[in-house]
Amino acid sequence: MNHLKTYVLLAAMTALFGGIGYLVGGAAGMVIALVVAAAMNLFAYWNADKMVLRHFRAQPVDATHADLRVRAYAQDTLELARRAGMPAPKIYVIDNAQPNAFATGRNPENAAVAATTGLLGMLSRDEIRGVMAHELAHVKNRDTLTMTVTATIAGAIAMLANFAFFFGGNRNPIAGLAIMLIAPIAASLVQMAISRAREYEADRIGAEISGDPQALARALEKIEGFARQRMNPEAEANPAMAHLFIINPLAGKGADNLFSTHPNTRNRISQLMRLAGVSRVQPERSPTAGPWGERRKRGPWG
Repeated sequence: MNHLKTYVLLAAMTALFGGIGYLVGGAAGMVIALVVAAAMNLFAYWNADKMVLRHFRAQPVDATHADLRVRAYAQDTLELARRAGMPAPKIYVIDNAQPNAFATGRNPENAAVAATTGLLGMLSRDEIRGVMAHELAHVKNRDTLTMTVTATIAGAIAMLANFAFFFGGNRNPIAGLAIMLIAPIAASLVQMAISRAREYEADRIGAEISGDPQALARALEKIEGFARQRMNPEAEANPAMAHLFIINPLAGKGADNLFSTHPNTRNRISQLMRLAGVSRVQPERSPTAGPWGERRKRGPWG
């Protein structure tokens, strides 16, 4: 049922793209817009993951990395993938202080996961495992293709709406202004509907993969708080990619959160607590211990 809903929503975005084309250039404009949308879908199928990783300047890492935190993150991700019966994903790190993570790729055989340095430095090892289990759940559910293609189309709709206003608004300024305002909002609503249901499902399956729902709940709680304090410039530059992350990376700007692509974090935590059979998030057993079982003497990266 979720897949059917996704196909319907993607079809709605394509239709919206074609509708804007019609308002700009009539029947010929609609045909051109639909051809462009089809070409974008095809291009995104093969290349969107590479575009996303390049946009966020993600760097590949592996289980032999010199940094202990990065090495453990890579080792745990590979172990979780084996536990889930999945092919090993490519593993990346993004140099960004905002704690966050995402997955991308057209299928489990061509998947990649990425975590920011902020996430690796702030969370405990169990919490990082919970986050990566969530991202692997997206891969296992084949959400990554839909989410990445949606980001491509949503960004294109916003650009096409601006194009319609500047080049078609002279003939009908009111219609041009309406297109510029309504089209990106409609694209955001469709994008939001696609993402929210998938986040709940990825939380549930991720908890099954890691075997520790509370670790993911603690991670979400921490990420939510710190994401509001640290900006993600690459995400701000392309808001259409926000729904790829485990927590909304645009939370640092209040206006950008008008159409949140993520469900309420408290609701997500409550669902995980029900899975764990407890009423509230339990603290870590050794709160003074660092993420790798050693006591911190300096900052998380010192």
